[in-house]
Amino acid sequence: MSAADFGKVAVLLGGSSAEREVSLKSGSMVLNALRNRAVDAHAFDPAEHGLDELMAAGFERAFIALHGRFGEDGTVQGVLEWLGVPYTGSGVLGSALAMDKLRAKLLWQASGLPTPPHEVLDAGADMGQVAARLGLPLMVKPISEGSSLGMSKVREAAHMDEAYALAVNYDRAVMAEKFIEGIELTVGILDDEALPIIKLETPRDFYDYQAKYVSNDTRYIIPSGLPPAREREIQALCREAFRALGCRGWGRVDLMLDRVGSPYLLEVNTAPGMTDHSLVPMAARALGLSYEDLCVRILEGAHVG
Repeated sequence: MSAADFGKVAVLLGGSSAEREVSLKSGSMVLNALRNRAVDAHAFDPAEHGLDELMAAGFERAFIALHGRFGEDGTVQGVLEWLGVPYTGSGVLGSALAMDKLRAKLLWQASGLPTPPHEVLDAGADMGQVAARLGLPLMVKPISEGSSLGMSKVREAAHMDEAYALAVNYDRAVMAEKFIEGIELTVGILDDEALPIIKLETPRDFYDYQAKYVSNDTRYIIPSGLPPAREREIQALCREAFRALGCRGWGRVDLMLDRVGSPYLLEVNTAPGMTDHSLVPMAARALGLSYEDLCVRILEGAHVG
């Protein structure tokens, strides 16, 4: 497609989720990239403008650079479908399922795909018993939140209540998940194809918000160092996990390899970060795809319905 074929493009950024600041950075970079490719792109912050203004302003396509709730959970996708504006990334169902870590895990389990054992937590849960059943260490996390916000790695059962109190500040629904000791990997998806695997290493307790967006000591290893045949197997697993949730277009699948090399799916991000620390642009570069070309490719996949 030529730049003119896209028409007037809204880059949706910011929003009202806890990930607003990251979204503003992602969206600003996407906006500049599209403009560098002569696309008629404009910033649009749903926290400042009603989505009905998209039609009044004559936008013909939307690039979703929103993260978290009201951007990555199917809600804005539903509005855009109702308005008839083609948008990037997964549809309503895929976005909603991927944002809900619990439902994603249940679907993967039903599909025979590997994911760590988990339990749903509430204020009345016997935290010591949960820790005993899952084993320590474990992760306590909000079920519908991104960027590792509200997550804690728990090494002692006595710290479960504190971890739950943090998580419930971000979401009323919270779960505990067995922590998989081993290697953290991430696999970008673009046009239903898996990008090269990135191995993540951080001196922090886990790959948290600080490691993702602030620290300069996080290591991104690409090529991952896995044998080529093993890399292809993991890429195939991630494509299957992506499709099982009804996702499409582009996204990112995060997983762990345990100490014997068995994979465990963690989550799917349907509108991953597009900042200078972000992983999908990094994997695309390994294939010779520039940031600007990646943004155009994503925009080419915009759809409605």
